Amino acid sequence: MTLPRMDGRSADQLRDIRFTRGFNCHAEGSVLVEFGRTRVLCTASVEDKVPPHRRGSGLGWVTAEYGMLPRATHTRNEREAKRGRPQGRTEEIQRLIGRSLRSVFDFQALGERQLVLDCDVLQADGGTRTAAITGAAVAAWDACEGLLRAGRVQRQPMRELLAAVSVGLLEGRVLVDLAYEEDSRCDCDMNVVGSASGGLVEVQGTAEGSPFSRAELDALIDAAQRALGELHQLQLRALQG
Repeated sequence: MTLPRMDGRSADQLRDIRFTRGFNCHAEGSVLVEFGRTRVLCTASVEDKVPPHRRGSGLGWVTAEYGMLPRATHTRNEREAKRGRPQGRTEEIQRLIGRSLRSVFDFQALGERQLVLDCDVLQADGGTRTAAITGAAVAAWDACEGLLRAGRVQRQPMRELLAAVSVGLLEGRVLVDLAYEEDSRCDCDMNVVGSASGGLVEVQGTAEGSPFSRAELDALIDAAQRALGELHQLQLRALQG
């Protein structure tokens, strides 16, 4: 008999996932995404400008910023603005969010404008980067639909939706969507980003203890892709609601 996880879930079960669209009344797209107790506010802002390398090309751009509120975790963290620059972890995560979302964009359809995705962690309990990517995709879709309705673009600039999920090995078991207490104890943890059509966009995996085998890697990817399929359905349901 397989024992349930610390929060009572089965090994392949996602946490309770919720998308609250229109959470910010000012942004062109906004979503409060919740993966269990992890909560991230994702906003998508449309700017009629592009970075220097895109100027005059007729092509758009997508970029992202990520941050955690001082009391998003068990203890208060100093605001990064007070330090004068983002930490290395912050820069790595916002680059991940940006390049992940860029993989599903038609930049010619977007035109020479930029979509800025801001992902602010209100409360962290593991999986903040995966929640941010999943929520940012919904916020970006809403922003692009607004451009389409306003006649500013001729077709939806996002080719498809995108989501991300964490998986890990804990005492030989493959677990999906890790909460913090599981993530901190895993022998291997991995973040997998995938498109709604089933393609993989990015896989980040590290052995925290002993090296993992190719068979275990395949099992982790298989579990992640099944979970991504569920997340895409939840995204669609939220957008149709």
